[in-house]
Amino acid sequence: MTNTRESRNLDAGALKALAHPLRVRIFNLLSERGAQTASSLAALVGETSGSMSYHLRALAAHGLIQEVEGRGTARERWWELPKGSVYLPGPGESQTPSNRAAAQIVTSEFFRQRHETLMAYIERPVAQVPEEWRDVGLITTSYLDLTIEQMTEVSAELREFIDRVTERYRGQSVPDTHRVSLRAELFDLPTDARTEES
Repeated sequence: MTNTRESRNLDAGALKALAHPLRVRIFNLLSERGAQTASSLAALVGETSGSMSYHLRALAAHGLIQEVEGRGTARERWWELPKGSVYLPGPGESQTPSNRAAAQIVTSEFFRQRHETLMAYIERPVAQVPEEWRDVGLITTSYLDLTIEQMTEVSAELREFIDRVTERYRGQSVPDTHRVSLRAELFDLPTDARTEES
């Protein structure tokens, strides 16, 4: 199946614009919660609306976010993420020292916040979860012994599945929907991580 989602590789300017913990948080909140205003984002992160507007304009200047068409007023603008996925280069992929530093900030902050979201889910009191939503989540880890060809194949199958599910359910507005997080991780472990079975 061909990946029909648009994908954007961040250039140096966009990467540097995103290289701020609060801007990564804004980016994640827009992804998790959908369109927001400076005021609603400020309430979520404990910042002033003026500070939030400054960071939103910086992100918009590099196309990382965009104004929602036909929504809001000149005084209250709504912001959203553009459609499609974003590729974040790792620090090792960036050519200049400043690009590498920006990539390190973005990557570290993204995964720190991602881990916080996961831990909040794990530690959420049962009383705060509607009964019908209990025990439907999935957190699983498997350890496999793969060749590079097999890992490439599994990675492609996972991407295809995620793309298919994302296209199927993106933007639906039916009763009883909740925003959910779908994650997939597949990476090689250090070569000394495997121990021979006895």
